Amino acid sequence: MVKEKLWLESYPQEIPSTLEYENRSLQSFLQEAARENPEKQAFHFMGKDMTYKEVYGDALRFANQLRSLGVNKGDRVAIMLANTPQSVICYYGALLAGAVVVQTNPLYVEREIEHQMIDSGAKVMVCLDILYPRVEKVWRKTSLEYVVVTSIKDYLPFPKNVIYPFVQKKNTGIKVNISYNSKTLHFPSLLSAGEEKELDIPIDPKEDLALLQYTGGTTGPAKGVMLTHYNLVANTLQCRAWMYKMKKGEERVLAALPFFHVYGMTVVMNLSIMYLTKMIILPKFDPKQVLKAIQKHKVSLFPGAPTMYVGLINEPDIEKYDLSSIEACLSGSAPLPVEVQQQFEKLTGGKLVEGYGLTETSPVAVSTPIWGKRKAGSIGVPWPDTEVAVLSAETGESAEPGEIGELMIRGPQVMKGYYNKPEDTAASFKEDWFLTGDMGYMDEEGYFYIVDRKKDMIIAGGFNIYPREIEEVLYEHEAVQEAAVIGVPDTYRGETVKAFIVLKKGKNVTEEELEKFCRENLAAFKVPRLYEFKEELPKTMVGKILRRALVEEEEKKRKENEDSLKKGS
Repeated sequence: MVKEKLWLESYPQEIPSTLEYENRSLQSFLQEAARENPEKQAFHFMGKDMTYKEVYGDALRFANQLRSLGVNKGDRVAIMLANTPQSVICYYGALLAGAVVVQTNPLYVEREIEHQMIDSGAKVMVCLDILYPRVEKVWRKTSLEYVVVTSIKDYLPFPKNVIYPFVQKKNTGIKVNISYNSKTLHFPSLLSAGEEKELDIPIDPKEDLALLQYTGGTTGPAKGVMLTHYNLVANTLQCRAWMYKMKKGEERVLAALPFFHVYGMTVVMNLSIMYLTKMIILPKFDPKQVLKAIQKHKVSLFPGAPTMYVGLINEPDIEKYDLSSIEACLSGSAPLPVEVQQQFEKLTGGKLVEGYGLTETSPVAVSTPIWGKRKAGSIGVPWPDTEVAVLSAETGESAEPGEIGELMIRGPQVMKGYYNKPEDTAASFKEDWFLTGDMGYMDEEGYFYIVDRKKDMIIAGGFNIYPREIEEVLYEHEAVQEAAVIGVPDTYRGETVKAFIVLKKGKNVTEEELEKFCRENLAAFKVPRLYEFKEELPKTMVGKILRRALVEEEEKKRKENEDSLKKGS
């Protein structure tokens, strides 16, 4: 499929085209860090610092306790936590016990928790105390045998640990009252009773799963992506090679991306453990707290999502903070508008580039060189040992440069398959190439461009319209903070383009002004016919705008209108 790897000519000389992949387990990197740099700080969390020795010690205690609960090699351990010390400790502890981690989004409602627990067959879940009521409602319908409950206060220093429950109740309205028993376990008690004993559980990195990571479920129930130790180690090593200016043991990374998302897990947590980077962990993204953390801790690396950078550049007081320590930011999970990239780099002096990948690719496959040639609108070039091809809809073979088709990927980071779904797995591969579902093209220099999701494409009057292109134009308008574009039913054109807009504070613009602006920058058939101004757009916890939720909103409104008309007639 790949006739020539044109992208290799664009690699900075410091990045090799191929790497040596160590055939080792993911948890072995924490073990190595604790043995070779025991007193080095692993992370800072709300006033609490922990060394690699302390993190490894707690992970071992948790691993031994999992074994005592009957968790054997290959059993599933679900983790439903915000970014906290426990999310690192339980993740690596589960791996040390030989288990497979099932990351569970803390925003999941009962139906989603139930589906994921049943599908994965998880034996143990670790969850935050404020999330326990949701888990309790579905627990008995699943294979869960134990639920381990922890609180953010469990790793806070005095007096924050005493004050926190009152703050939590004030902010959430939830008073946590849990009856612990032989099946509902108190995390601090469980950990303190655990042995700090080394475990010797043989791992075959290429065959054994480290992670069952569930996809968003936009085409039905979420599917469990099977990622091996080798997949995750390979992608972390690729990331390290891409960030070649990183100094081992000297960097400080802002951990605002959720660890339960595969992007935050790889480029923040796993990379930090592998490269002795100190994580500044934030339980949630708050622009002011992020700015304070960057200034106070001299953060040098800040992987994030576009909405995070949008939130920061629109923070009124941003110029009061010293952000000059920022060296590199890798944006993922959603398209990065060019305007956002340029403004953020101007404010910090650091580099902000876009990366591209999927849960199925551990997740990163393509990125713009951080310290190399970049092209406006491009997602960049494939990472070492990663091949990307464009599947021509006409020929079924590799497309020519400039021709739009579906992107396909192969490399050491590509998943083993979907758990218990052999048909879905087979449909997602063309031989050993993973079919992404994303439409794009490659230029003459091997740089790739995404035009949109295959399923998000709008067909209006016979024309193929890609929402991302229109959103890029809308982001260039001085009054627009966020934009999302979808197709809505149209009796004449089949579909027509609708834009949802969030305005910047203190800015105003009319529909007529936006239409004029779009007509100056887009072909007439791409210009939105409908506009809706909103206070905020629906997003995932990682900050990805949910076009699907907007489509569902429109469908609901249309149905209500139809019902109303029927009643009226």
